[in-house]
Amino acid sequence: MSQPADSSMHSPHSPLRAAFQGVREAIPLLGGYIPVSLSFGLVATQAGFTTWEAAAISALIYAGASQFLFVGMIAAGAPLWLVVAMTLLINVRHVVYGPNLAALLPRSRHWPWLMHGLTDQVFALALTRLPQLPEVKRFSWFVGASLLAWAVWIIGTAVGATGGEAVTARWPLLGEIMPFALPALFLTMVAPRFTDKRWAAAMLCTILAALGLNLAGWSNVAIPLAAACGALCFYTVTFQPRRSRS
Repeated sequence: MSQPADSSMHSPHSPLRAAFQGVREAIPLLGGYIPVSLSFGLVATQAGFTTWEAAAISALIYAGASQFLFVGMIAAGAPLWLVVAMTLLINVRHVVYGPNLAALLPRSRHWPWLMHGLTDQVFALALTRLPQLPEVKRFSWFVGASLLAWAVWIIGTAVGATGGEAVTARWPLLGEIMPFALPALFLTMVAPRFTDKRWAAAMLCTILAALGLNLAGWSNVAIPLAAACGALCFYTVTFQPRRSRS
């Protein structure tokens, strides 16, 4: 008996409907975006930035780990060239993200602007969902998902910068927990990959390299160098599939 065809494959394309679908499917990402953006807003004001400056950083840089590093290095008096260099080094992973998504997305002159909305979480979601969507819907879907995440990130930063001090003054334990929001978010993203031997080896290599670099006193370059070690491990180490016994 033949299976009924998927009605979404034959329904008329509506860019607005596809964008709202992207918004709806990106909502689970906000469980990580909201606490991390609140935490960044608080950290930025504690480092001496105003609410508007913190929101501008989230709007223009829009990269969680890089933003925390940015405000920390500026507050510590690091030279601007080093701050810019380290921010770019941490974001070099987008050189890998872009080509992987480009194969799934249609050509458009708007991509140079829309790629600003590409984050680790949006990339993970898009890499899973885009192959399941008709090609005509993919551009609008990505616009909806990325704009929601970007808007919530900026709003969360502004709220954290405005009311973070008052909240943590009333509940001091919350102030101790919030800085761990970003590491927890990344942990939930990478944990499922440990079921794959190749990914597990790469992540273990990255963790050990970061730990070794920190212990050696190279904490300023630990993240990009550890990431490079993990990428090298991923592309050089292979595992032969087990042969089933006859």
